[in-house]
Amino acid sequence: MSAKPERDIEKTYSTPEFVAKLRRLADALEKGEKFEIQIAGERVYVPVRAKYSIEHEREDSEEEIEFQIKWTHE
Repeated sequence: MSAKPERDIEKTYSTPEFVAKLRRLADALEKGEKFEIQIAGERVYVPVRAKYSIEHEREDSEEEIEFQIKWTHE
């Protein structure tokens, strides 16, 4: 398998789009299925073995919550 190029993007979604993606993710997690999502034109397949975390950052007058999904290619 050829190595994929590195990628680091942030895509902003409308509230309805974000809700739909979260709902599909929650449904896949409940069913124990892999999750498939397209981000900025690239389709990403999240395996069932992925690890999930929530990160909270605070700096000056700004706060951020990141929902993170991580996995390694085997």
